[in-house]
Amino acid sequence: MKARVSSPTISMGYVHALCSAMELTPEQLPGCLEEAGIAPWLAGQPAARVTEQQVATLYRLLALRLDDEMPRLFSRPLRPGALKFTCLSLLDAGSLQVALHRWSRVLRLLQDDFHLELTAGADTSRVALIEHAGASPCKPVALDLMLKLIHGVASWLVGRRIPLVGVDFSFERPSFAAEYQALYPGPVRFAQPETALLMESAHLQLPVRRSRHELKDFLRRAPEDWLFVSFKQELLSQRLREHLLARLPLAATAESTAQALHVSVRSLHRHLADEGTSFQRVKDELRRDLAVQKLTRSREPMATIAAELGFDSTASFHRAFKGWTGDTPGAYRGRPA
Repeated sequence: MKARVSSPTISMGYVHALCSAMELTPEQLPGCLEEAGIAPWLAGQPAARVTEQQVATLYRLLALRLDDEMPRLFSRPLRPGALKFTCLSLLDAGSLQVALHRWSRVLRLLQDDFHLELTAGADTSRVALIEHAGASPCKPVALDLMLKLIHGVASWLVGRRIPLVGVDFSFERPSFAAEYQALYPGPVRFAQPETALLMESAHLQLPVRRSRHELKDFLRRAPEDWLFVSFKQELLSQRLREHLLARLPLAATAESTAQALHVSVRSLHRHLADEGTSFQRVKDELRRDLAVQKLTRSREPMATIAAELGFDSTASFHRAFKGWTGDTPGAYRGRPA
């Protein structure tokens, strides 16, 4: 239960880019956000945070309303049922490599903007989205979500979350690039020649383990099971996050945490830096995410929330929260959601 509570939140900057790519007008946006349980006033605050569940609810809402499983992201809509019949065609593949090859064929039937190219190497293999010459450039969010879909479905097919050697995007680094640390289980690079994910070639030989019966549950939970799939347990920052969560409201130092995680203090800081974060940042993001979830899902008093998160006073909690999100805790609870 705790692992779910500690799931990361998503910046409104990312959500706004998603809604913009789905071509929601300024008049449509507030109503859609409100239906998804997101306070409309957050739309103008890129630093504000929402939960993964809220983002998934918004996605489902728009997919249903627009009759498109990738809502207005590509030149041709993917009508409801496209993911189901794609997965059905993959279930009896002998290996992940065969499944990805089949998927590349199916995608050519479904859309005109790109094709899927699998390049299997001795050690590292690459799954790339090759945009078609002469076609309009794909929207950055469309490339992002298609890559997430490929990784999520591939991980589901083999029954394990596939770690990635790296992720390349052909678009420029967005203002919310920090979100990709939680969304992708591997180093992310921007402004690359092509959009692609890279994995160890050994994963291509994994057998497909799923059945038609399991597909029903996977589709029912979509898009959570492919949008937010990751290999978080392999990241030191995620291990640190879970350790800090288990200790709340007690304080934790880098020294005591390093000992608990069986690494040296120097290694702790070095590995966190390699993952693009730091001890204090992980600690702040955990408390920020828990605060957002408590404020939007419960009626606990502010003083109780502050104490549960390890703050010595409500005032210090207010200051920290405003620094994290640009707004006060009361604003998250006091306005309609």
